[in-house]
Amino acid sequence: MNIGETARQSGVPAKTIRYYEEVGLIPRAVRSGANYRVYSTNDVETLRFIARARGLGFSVEDVGALLALYRDKQRASAAVKKLAEQHIRAIDRKIAELRSMSRTLSELSRRCHGNHRPDCPILDDLAGHAESA
Repeated sequence: MNIGETARQSGVPAKTIRYYEEVGLIPRAVRSGANYRVYSTNDVETLRFIARARGLGFSVEDVGALLALYRDKQRASAAVKKLAEQHIRAIDRKIAELRSMSRTLSELSRRCHGNHRPDCPILDDLAGHAESA
C-alpha cells in the first residue's frame, strides 16, 4: 500500500512516517517501479505500536528500545518493565515540575490586580525584578 493509505490505516501522518524511516524506527520502504514507497500490513502494525508508545510519552529513543524488545521473542519482560518504570519516574518528575509552575503562576496571578494600572507582579517576576512591597 502507498504512504497515504498507510497513514490512514495507522493513524500516523505521512510526514511522520517518513521521519520514522529517517530515524530508523521503521525500515525504509520498498519502492515501486514508479519509485513510490510501498508498505505492508506489518508496517502499519509497527506504526500503530509507535503511535501508541509516543502517545504515552516515550521518546523516539525509548520507542526504538521498546520495538527491539517487542521483536525479540526471547526477551525477558523485566527489561520492558524497567523501561516503563523509568518512564513513570520521568513522568512523575514532570508532574511535580508542572505543579510547582502552577503554584507559582497562581500566586503571581493572585497578586496581580488586573486593572488599568501598569504594575504587574507577573511581568515583574518574569523580568527577574524583586517584588516591591
